[in-house]
This record gives sequence, structure tokens and C-alpha cells, in this order.
Amino acid sequence: MSYRQARDFITTHHQHLTAPQGHTFSLGLTNHAGDLLGVAVVGRPLARHLDDGLTAEITRLATDGSRNACSILLAAAWRVARHMGYQRMITYTRAGEPGTSLRAAGWTTVADLPATPGRDRPSPPRTSHGADHIARTRWQVTTPDWTHKPRRARRPRRRRETG
Repeated sequence: MSYRQARDFITTHHQHLTAPQGHTFSLGLTNHAGDLLGVAVVGRPLARHLDDGLTAEITRLATDGSRNACSILLAAAWRVARHMGYQRMITYTRAGEPGTSLRAAGWTTVADLPATPGRDRPSPPRTSHGADHIARTRWQVTTPDWTHKPRRARRPRRRRETG
């Protein structure tokens, strides 16, 4: 589905966050009548140290409350990401959320993150992302050959010139 359609659905149905700035791909779930039940927006990880080229992040997941919609969207997003060559996918939940849909789709918790103080500074002032001051849990799902360390291309060493 298009980013614009996903953004409009998120604006209407997401509980506490606005639509993300962009995406790598977006998925929509419809019923037999063609009504949109939920969307998943996938992009690059927001945390720079997790952006290794092999990791994708579900930046937003929103549904209208339909049964199993979250689990279906999570599993479909992971299938598409694997097909695109990603070996790991991550997402976050608020600390108080149980993550039942994530567990049902085969995801595991990897980190409990404390609340951040926010990005706003006197100079320059910055807008809140919506997750500031809230403890979160990071979830992930990986391929069987995931090595926990990103594979980076090794550069050949320079030879010292003697002379």
C-alpha cells in the first residue's frame, strides 16, 4: 500500500503516536469486503547503532481493533523483509504493554529500555517524538543465520611505504 494511505490510517487509528516521516514499505490488512483493518509501516532503524543494513524496524503498527490483525501484520512484514534480504526486524512497545501479538508472531524481547529525557534542548529546541519520558521494550525476530554482529565489509589494510 502507499505511504499516504498508511499515514492517513495511522492518523485516524493510532493511539499515541503520529505517522512516521517515511518508510521502506507499508502493508495493509483488509477484510473480504475490502475494508482496511490495519497497517504496518517498516523503515530503517531509528537508532543509528542498529542501522547495519541487515535490520529493518516496524516504525508504526495500527489497527482498528480487529481480532489477530496485529499478529497477521507482524508476520507479513517479517516475510516481506526477509524476502528483501533483511536478517533481523525490530520494534518497540511501551513498558506497560504485554506484547501478546508480538509473541504470537514469534518475536522475542531483547532489551528493556529506560525512559529517555527527551531531545529538547535550549538551543536548538526540538520537537518530541512521542516516546520521550516513556520506558520501552525492544522486540526482535531474526533469521536462523543471524550472527548478532553486523557483517561489515573489511577494508584491506594499507601497506606502509618503505623508502
